[in-house]
Amino acid sequence: MKTTPLEKRIARIVEPVLEDMGFELVRVRLIGGMHNPTLQIMAEPQAEDGIMGVEDCADISHALSAVLDVEDPIENRYTLEVSSPGLDRPLTRPKDFLRSTGLEARIELDPPFEGRRRFKGRIMAANDKEFTLETEEGENLEIDFAAVSRAKLVLTDELLAMAKQQQEAAQTEKQQDETQ
Repeated sequence: MKTTPLEKRIARIVEPVLEDMGFELVRVRLIGGMHNPTLQIMAEPQAEDGIMGVEDCADISHALSAVLDVEDPIENRYTLEVSSPGLDRPLTRPKDFLRSTGLEARIELDPPFEGRRRFKGRIMAANDKEFTLETEEGENLEIDFAAVSRAKLVLTDELLAMAKQQQEAAQTEKQQDETQ
């Protein structure tokens, strides 16, 4: 995935803090102009079945604010936003693609592939270096992660059903743990 040098520097600063809190960095994004930009930090629980609530976002925001104030990677004032990836999450790491095998995604490439930048299709396979996307036209493309500028899951009935099933399984497991 394409990130700026400043976003990479910020990621190096915030990753250890998130890990100590039991979370994993999904994405760092600095958006807006030179005056009062917004720093978006997206994180998720390290546990596969973990749920991230508003309180978690607030705790992360407080912890990261302290570290970022000391390290001061952004010269101007900025707004810090902390969020979870959500259902139609961005795909930023090889493991995101691997875990999303079989699901629909929108992909933007830079440089373009055969003159085309944007693709929509189903993720068929993934490894550490590339993934296979079956396009809406039925073509299978082998895409290197280095060529991806943006990737995001498409919110579909299938994705909603999968999320509901995972949530129900997590609730059942939690109830079983409480009764033991």
